[in-house]
Amino acid sequence: MNSRWCQLLLAAFAACSCLAAATPPDKPATTGADATKQGKKKKKKNKNKDKTDTAQTNRDDGKTKSKGNDKIDDAKDVIAPSAPEPKEHAKVNWCEFLADKPGRFYENAENPWLQSFTLGGRFHYQAIAVDGNDMYGRNFHDNYDEYRRFRLETRTKFLRYYTAEMDVNMVSDNRYRDPPDNELDWGYDDFDTAIIDCDLAKAFNTSMFDELSIAYGKMKMPITEEQRQSSKAIYTIERSMLSSKLAGEESRPTGILLDASKGHWRGRLGCFSGEDDADLLGAWNDGITQFYSLTWQPRDDFHLALDYSTTHRSGTDDALGYQSAVALGSTYETKRWGVQASLVYGDNGYGDPTDSAKNRANRQGDFYGAGIMPWYWLVEDQLQLVCRYDYARAEESEGLQLSSRYLRGHHEDPLVDDKNGRGDLYNSWYLGLNYYLCGDNAKIMAGVQFEDMASRDLRKIDRPRKQGGDYYVTDYGDLKAFSYLIGFRTAF
Repeated sequence: MNSRWCQLLLAAFAACSCLAAATPPDKPATTGADATKQGKKKKKKNKNKDKTDTAQTNRDDGKTKSKGNDKIDDAKDVIAPSAPEPKEHAKVNWCEFLADKPGRFYENAENPWLQSFTLGGRFHYQAIAVDGNDMYGRNFHDNYDEYRRFRLETRTKFLRYYTAEMDVNMVSDNRYRDPPDNELDWGYDDFDTAIIDCDLAKAFNTSMFDELSIAYGKMKMPITEEQRQSSKAIYTIERSMLSSKLAGEESRPTGILLDASKGHWRGRLGCFSGEDDADLLGAWNDGITQFYSLTWQPRDDFHLALDYSTTHRSGTDDALGYQSAVALGSTYETKRWGVQASLVYGDNGYGDPTDSAKNRANRQGDFYGAGIMPWYWLVEDQLQLVCRYDYARAEESEGLQLSSRYLRGHHEDPLVDDKNGRGDLYNSWYLGLNYYLCGDNAKIMAGVQFEDMASRDLRKIDRPRKQGGDYYVTDYGDLKAFSYLIGFRTAF
């Protein structure tokens, strides 16, 4: 049953491909462009001739007036032509330039083979200062800076129905990690996404759906409200811990995704590979993850979405890192303010098979949580105030884990024990300001975040058999820290 879903989705994608290949390209219509161009050239020629005649008349008038004035010296009898007025340089509006697809190299909707090609990109840089106490109360202070994203992105529309999306990461900045992995490398790193999308509604000319498309390739699983929002448009510098957990944090599994909408409803059905280390497209021999999503949007400013994912593992790879999860999310947004909220419940499954039996047990069990993020425009479309609160709980002592940035990073003090960010009780709040220079195409983000991850560590203690043998004790730890963040983000 699990593989049948994948086979059905792949069959739909193949059907769209066959239809596009079987349908002959449309012949470009004759528009009479040559006649139009000749008319414009003739009009321009006449216009230039009128300007020449006018200039000659002015020079003749000037000479006539000079000859009629006896007081003018002979040296001044010939009137020198006046210096040409300086040309007014066109003013460049950088916001309009960035928003108007400056990398659009080709666009022709009438071409049956290639309709458009666009090159874009994004650059995100951020600096962070962290001040906190580790699991056992030891104080630490660390500073980081990171080239968070430098990505080149291409969008190609071809064969009437297809869109190819290829995004390449051009920087790998791991300086916040522990040695020996703390390096900064510029140049090709890997493919962030590699997707081919087919517009089924257009290909089959159906009115059954308002929108109907199917996509295949390396992509992010669109679970939770935050994950469906692009990194160019998110309101906080980093997404919440629960949202990152459900999406596999930075995982981009290979998958196939069917997306359909009709009226107030939108549905998504996906199947993703369990392989978590593919540079481009992953194989399908490490299990699969099924994804279902249903969104209800009765009005433009409000929607409610229900997402569900479940994993069937058959190998050591695990793209998402949990067994199953359900998320209920909602967004309400007006011109002046908005709010986003989510509820999450999931099952960690049987943990990482490469760990010891103790760690597998401590990382199993259910987890749940909630988050709310309101925002308010202090200056419309320019200065935005953002708040966020997140809460999460797990059944086992290591059922939750902080996002990789930045409390789990390298600490200057080698004695700091953060337990790799694992725990069972999580609280966090974030307060930030976003200043939009050119909308999401250029903005400065600043925020302060407080995180508290508590853990009850069940440890085995050895003692002589005459005293009863081994026994277990519970040790509570609490990792608390303030993070001060500032970032600059631009995209085109």
